[in-house]
Amino acid sequence: MTPENLQSIAFKWFDAFNNHNLEQLLALYDDDAEHFSPKLKIHKPETNGLIVGKAALRNWWQDAFDRLPSLNYKVTSLTANSDRIFMEYIRSVANENDMQVAEVLEVKAGKIVFSRVYHG
Repeated sequence: MTPENLQSIAFKWFDAFNNHNLEQLLALYDDDAEHFSPKLKIHKPETNGLIVGKAALRNWWQDAFDRLPSLNYKVTSLTANSDRIFMEYIRSVANENDMQVAEVLEVKAGKIVFSRVYHG
């Protein structure tokens, strides 16, 4: 895929997240996708920060959307190559301090197969 194609996936990802559109978000992921996040380690310690598969992604993000109805991400930087998107964004939630976040999406055959979140 071209960097432009991958950036398009990233913009769809942000749109789905900011609209809390779970189905649109999940459609971007491979059925066996893996997701690693420090927030998972905190809220679901049994995962050690890693979940696998769309069912686990669905449960995790539905819980986040339910708990944090004001959750919003503001893109600050996107960089893509042929199989990876590096995203930087500001995580905003009402009554919480904004958080700098970096996330890497690995893409194969047009679907996200692995995502890793880093908090600053």
